[in-house]
Amino acid sequence: MAERLTQEDFAARLATELVHLPVDLIVTRGTPAAQAARAVTDQIPIAMAAIGEPLGVGVVASLAHPGGNVTGFSAFVTELAGKRVELLKEARPSISRIGFLQNLGNPVSPPQWRAAQDSAKVLGLRVELFDVRSVQDINTAFAQIRERNMDALSVGIDALTQANAKMIVGLAAEHKLLTAYPAREFVDVGGLLSYGPSYPDLYYRAAGMIDKIFKGAKPGDLPVEQPTKLELVINLKTAKALALEIPPNLLARANEVIE
Repeated sequence: MAERLTQEDFAARLATELVHLPVDLIVTRGTPAAQAARAVTDQIPIAMAAIGEPLGVGVVASLAHPGGNVTGFSAFVTELAGKRVELLKEARPSISRIGFLQNLGNPVSPPQWRAAQDSAKVLGLRVELFDVRSVQDINTAFAQIRERNMDALSVGIDALTQANAKMIVGLAAEHKLLTAYPAREFVDVGGLLSYGPSYPDLYYRAAGMIDKIFKGAKPGDLPVEQPTKLELVINLKTAKALALEIPPNLLARANEVIE
């Protein structure tokens, strides 16, 4: 039987392989990858193309002065998890029960869950967690979402949810579930709406930071930067399938509308 690795174990294995090659610089995407790289080397520069929350996870000392061999870009995900709850309420004011689909095994996830809870409380909504650690968990979660009569769903950002974007979007459509996503890639494959950083923009900016490091800058002296481009993307075809009329004010704020 093939060995089944957790996301963290897989990242640790890859990071160890890179150090042993060795390489001149490691580029990471996501909190587990950044943690894994930082755990195996304090000498090779590490550039985080995107990390959900860089503070408090053992990667950098501060945003302004990261220290050590790591710097990069924060994806600002905690605050945005709460914002997506607000967008769901704005899209359909009658909703009262929202599910939050996320891999709580990722260290960046618990703060997102708390932010979703805080926003729901302010709006008078009930929010319920659906913790997914595997593909099978996703199928199980949607069955539970249906049983518990959730009005809407917010999907958190994680390697598992991103890798299974088509599956999640398909299940949301099958259950006719109003769903908000953390990145436009979900909307491109049929999701209703997304609000989050432009990851291609972060990767583009990361290339500039990598260039600085190769030219002699020390990663620990380069501040961790925040996203400068946040995107609200709405899919009107999906809205029509859900019998949802997007409010004009929400539509006007969209960076892109897919028709």
